Amino acid sequence: MSSVAISVDKVIKRFGDFLAVDELSFDVYGGEIFALLGPNGAGKSTTIRMILDILRPNSGQIAVLGGPITEKKKDRIGYLPEERGLYRNIRVIDMMVYLGTLKGMRASEARRRALALLEELDLPDHANSKVQELSKGMQQKVQFAVTVLHNPELIIIDEPFSGLDPLNRLVIRDLLLKMRNQGVAIVMSTHQMNQVEELADRMLMIDKGQQKLYGEVDDIRAQYAEHAIIVDGEGDWSALPGVASVKSNGRAGIKLYLKPDVQVDDVLAAIAQNDAYRITRFERAIPSLDEIFVRVVSGNAYVENVQQTYEEAMR
Repeated sequence: MSSVAISVDKVIKRFGDFLAVDELSFDVYGGEIFALLGPNGAGKSTTIRMILDILRPNSGQIAVLGGPITEKKKDRIGYLPEERGLYRNIRVIDMMVYLGTLKGMRASEARRRALALLEELDLPDHANSKVQELSKGMQQKVQFAVTVLHNPELIIIDEPFSGLDPLNRLVIRDLLLKMRNQGVAIVMSTHQMNQVEELADRMLMIDKGQQKLYGEVDDIRAQYAEHAIIVDGEGDWSALPGVASVKSNGRAGIKLYLKPDVQVDDVLAAIAQNDAYRITRFERAIPSLDEIFVRVVSGNAYVENVQQTYEEAMR
């Protein structure tokens, strides 16, 4: 296991009578992308600000890069806040060099690194442009470049893909994966669950300041899997041994609800042994993080509805 970059232990934060964070505990390791998720007002921003020492907890302990955060340690952290802020009436390269020096870099080093990042972000022709002359997507890429300019050991990014088209999302994604593979710890707060599924190794979902889900993304999704499979192809699915009922899954194929004592492998074997069936898709009915998010945040009412749907399918 890599070293612990962030350790949050039983942290509580109140604003008057309002409990914003309620005994929250989690760890973030070097060499991983860690997703921090939750609805608006869940306590994500408050938690990030406590990690960065912008706010202080009422109780509990937070360790960053091996101990309490210090001004010197802040130079080893890159932070992309939700509220963007760039000097607009200044050349991109000059602004990046200046901000790099504030993080302890020599001007020559900051310039070399800035030009390299602009090349990676497909912005080399805009080094001498003023920020206000750039499109929103370009400004977002410059903001990202500023965040990672000083090669931080820990990166905390809030909605990093905001305002980016699909091509530029791929550019930022590849850079994040590259840094993760170099051992950087990355905390990503976002509402784009598809990006979490694609990028994050582990996640924490909070609601009303409390932990709701915590662990590896794939494990959490598997925990919410239905006793069903999704298929595409040809055949009379209702006549397939082990299938209790069949339901259209829209463009995502056909959902086959299985009898309680039937395993997924049993159904696959039955298809393979019967020439009447042709499949182009076969997978467990594992919900997306969007679905899990709604289920967790909506609470028991949603769970009861899912259970009722399954029971009706089994009849």
